[in-house]
Amino acid sequence: MDTSPPPVVSIVARSQTGKTMLIEALLPELKAAGLRVAVVKHHHHTSSFDTPGKDTHRMAEAGADLVLGISPVQVATFSREPGSADLDSVIAHHCAGYDLVLTEGYKRGDYPKIEVHRAERSEELLCEYDEMLALVTDEEWDAEVPQFGLDDAAGLAEHLTRWLESTTD
Repeated sequence: MDTSPPPVVSIVARSQTGKTMLIEALLPELKAAGLRVAVVKHHHHTSSFDTPGKDTHRMAEAGADLVLGISPVQVATFSREPGSADLDSVIAHHCAGYDLVLTEGYKRGDYPKIEVHRAERSEELLCEYDEMLALVTDEEWDAEVPQFGLDDAAGLAEHLTRWLESTTD
């Protein structure tokens, strides 16, 4: 298995613009293309993802460095790691062997970005054009960046697949 970190693309947007909805629509398309995809969700808060009061949360609070929740349909990993704010090290440690990592958020990071934009949320874009791999929007921009409609996950997945192929050449 390849242990090098996979390519990373950040899905960025203002709050309540549709980052999660885009990722939900994009994942089946990428999976249909045969890709193994990891998703990293940026959590701004210092609170845990794990629900307070649940056994996994209680075990982590008691001092476990790693807690695994295992069920017939999934395995959830909760770990407390020094330097977990360092996205590169988290991806290198947890995502080796995947074909692509999508991050939700990290708009100030160095990875190529797909910006999701809705005219009703803002008149401006968050990113500079040279940072963008694509723009997903409900209006047309005079920009030299590939643009996709909010409901064109198939077209965006095709674009991402071609981009991945170009990064491995």
